[in-house]
Amino acid sequence: MDIIWESIFTIGSYDISLMDIVDLSLVTYLLYRLYKLARGTAAINIFFGLIAIYFIFQIVDVLRMKFITQILGGFISITFIVIVILFQQEIRKYLSQLGKGKILKNNIFLKFFNSENEEKLNKKAIVKACSEFQKNKTGAIIVITQTDDLNYICENAVQINSEINFPILHSIFFKNSPLHDGAIVIRNNRIIAARCILPVSNEDDFPSELGMRHRAAVGISEHSDAITIIVSEQNGNVSYTQNGKLKTDISEKQLNNLLNRNF
Repeated sequence: MDIIWESIFTIGSYDISLMDIVDLSLVTYLLYRLYKLARGTAAINIFFGLIAIYFIFQIVDVLRMKFITQILGGFISITFIVIVILFQQEIRKYLSQLGKGKILKNNIFLKFFNSENEEKLNKKAIVKACSEFQKNKTGAIIVITQTDDLNYICENAVQINSEINFPILHSIFFKNSPLHDGAIVIRNNRIIAARCILPVSNEDDFPSELGMRHRAAVGISEHSDAITIIVSEQNGNVSYTQNGKLKTDISEKQLNNLLNRNF
């Protein structure tokens, strides 16, 4: 077996083994995942900057430029701490995604096992409510959970624990209702809580014309796999967020397709 890990070919004076190829493949994959995580955010420029510094360090090390090598080497030695500080939001998002258990979620056996305990989402009531809110320009934010139960969001909110239907959704988001402000969280076809406070997104390039409802909807989708539907109080437009992405001004048909596709 040891021969498997020995040199399989040679480049110049370097022996390349199978373990070297595996090691390089893992590093390449890790860099690719980091790139996907930082893509579209302000951190992408920092990501490329750190890579550039590393390659410059390798070049000056080969050229035996000892002073600049020492300076860059000192920086490289604390790169891990620098990455944690600069990319704390992105790292938190990635770890959250890692802990979502999407492999288990997509397991056919588990879906069959849990099918008896899970109620189908009342999509018709949600679409009807959003359509009514759109006509009346009633602001609303509806969070529908998937793998993450969002208990930490519901704990300090107003507990509802009611089945989904149009009259309840209408009464919660009625403009003079005390529950109007904040979001509702839906889990297993039940409205778990209302007046929920969501974490807001800190994206620098967030559209300035959108308000805190949209920023909060993006925020919760960055920290969980929940799908959030937003109805604008300003213009009545319906939007949704998923996996940190925002889709604005969708039609009733698009909303219905979204819910059918995910639930």
